[in-house]
Amino acid sequence: MEWTNGTVVREFVFLGFSALTGLQQLLFVIFLLLYLFTLGTNAIIISTIVLDRALHTPMYFFLSVLSCSETCYTFVIVPKMLVDLLTEKKTISFLGCAIQMFTFLFLGCSHSFLLAAMGYDRYVAICNPLRYTLLMGQRVCVGLVAAAYACGFTVAQIITSLVFHLPFHSSNQLHHFFCDISPVLKLASYHTHFSQIIIFMLCALVLVVPLLMILVSYIRIILAIIQFPSTLGRYKAFSTCASHLIIVIVHYGCASFIYLRPKSNYSSSQDALISVSYTILTPLFNPMIYSLRNKEFKSALCRVVGRTISLPH
Repeated sequence: MEWTNGTVVREFVFLGFSALTGLQQLLFVIFLLLYLFTLGTNAIIISTIVLDRALHTPMYFFLSVLSCSETCYTFVIVPKMLVDLLTEKKTISFLGCAIQMFTFLFLGCSHSFLLAAMGYDRYVAICNPLRYTLLMGQRVCVGLVAAAYACGFTVAQIITSLVFHLPFHSSNQLHHFFCDISPVLKLASYHTHFSQIIIFMLCALVLVVPLLMILVSYIRIILAIIQFPSTLGRYKAFSTCASHLIIVIVHYGCASFIYLRPKSNYSSSQDALISVSYTILTPLFNPMIYSLRNKEFKSALCRVVGRTISLPH
C-alpha cells in the first residue's frame, strides 16, 4: 500500500531487522530456541511453587507472579517477531499496534512495581524476621500485587491513549520490531510538548519511584546486616538479596537507557538491540538467577518430580 501525505495510516511496517536480511532465518532459530527455553523454565518455576507446600511463602509467591508476568510479557512481542522474521511483509494494524503497546507497557510497568514489592519483602524478612509472618500475610501479598498491576494498568492506559490520539498521516515505517513508545512517536505527524512531557514524566515515575523504594529497602537491609554478629549470618542474608539485586540492575539499566535518555540521543539500531535484551535475554536469565540456582527451589523441584514419577505406581 502506498502512503502519501494526507492519507491516514491504517497499519505499520516493522523495519527492525531490515538490515539483517541474510540472517533472519538464523535469528528465527536462535530466538525460537531461547523463547521455548524461557517458556519451559517459567512453567517449571510456577508449577513447582504451586505443587510444593514448602515454597508457599511470600518470596516464592512474588516469584511465581513475576514468572507468570514475564511469560505474558514475552508472548506479547516474541511470537509476532518470530513470524515477521520469516515473512516479507512485516506489518501490524493500527489497532493491533495500540493493543501491543498497551499490553507491553502494562506488564512492563507492573514488573517495576513487583520488583519494589519483592524488595520490601526482603526488607521485612531481614529487618523484622519475628514479625515477618504478620507483616507479609496473604492479604498483604495479594494487595501488593494488585497495587502493582493497578499502577501498571493506569500508566499504560494514559500513555497509549496519548500516543494513539496523535495524527499519523505521513509514514508508516516503524524502525523497530514491536510498537514501542519512541519509534511510534517518531511517525506522528506532530505532537505537542505537553504530551511528550506527560509521557516522559510517567516513564520516569514508573522507573524512579519503585527504584527509590528498592534503594531505601536495601539501605536499611545493609545497615541491619552489618550488625549481624557472625560472618556466616551476613553471607546468608546477602545471598538472599543477590538475585533480586541482579534483576533490578538489569531491568532498570535497560529501561532507563530506552525511556529516560534525551531525545537527541535516540538511535533506532541501539534501541532495537537493547529491546532484544529485555524482551528475550532478560526473561531467559531471570528464572535461572532467581530459582534454578536456588538450593531450596532445587530441593522442591526434586520432590515434585519424585512425586510425579511415583504417581503411576
